[in-house]
Amino acid sequence: MELTKTLNYWQYQRDNFYTWYDRLSLTKKLLICLGMAGVCGIAAQIRIPLPFTPVPVTGQVFVVLLSGLILNNIYGGLSMAIYFILGCAGLPWFAGAKAGFGLTTGYIIGFIPAALYIGLLTERFTKRPNLLSLLMVIFPAVFIIYLSGATYLALFMKLDFKSTLNLAVLPFIPVDLFKALIVVLIAGPLLPEQRKS
Repeated sequence: MELTKTLNYWQYQRDNFYTWYDRLSLTKKLLICLGMAGVCGIAAQIRIPLPFTPVPVTGQVFVVLLSGLILNNIYGGLSMAIYFILGCAGLPWFAGAKAGFGLTTGYIIGFIPAALYIGLLTERFTKRPNLLSLLMVIFPAVFIIYLSGATYLALFMKLDFKSTLNLAVLPFIPVDLFKALIVVLIAGPLLPEQRKS
């Protein structure tokens, strides 16, 4: 009985959040986007260098995927655009507390369409999707990040196709798939039962 009451309370609060969020003014939603960009900046400092590639493992991809699902519509993409623009303008919140352009700029550029893609697809769900449906939304977004990051790195370092895959994509697939699974497990229950069309 207590468990049922707790679950009902949780569902009520979750649906109230989305009702509140959907009614916010554009200015307030942009402030939330700025906050999510800040979270991405913090996650960027979770940085694990790999000896065989100049690209480190960071917490950024986790936040990118989460922002697309939680903020939905265009706002996840906007939060990553804010992250990119302010970082390029000199705010040191890229990996390693750096700012400006570098070897991993392509990945950061890819964060924008990846979060936008997730948000626009999530917005189309009229009821909460199951975990498999969410994974099918998330995985192409990870590919978008890889495509952007690998292309930029290949041009920056003048790499051939095989070297690009080995340095920019293959080392990150297992960890990013794990991040995607965790994001879906966290965000799935947070999404509303029903969404207004």
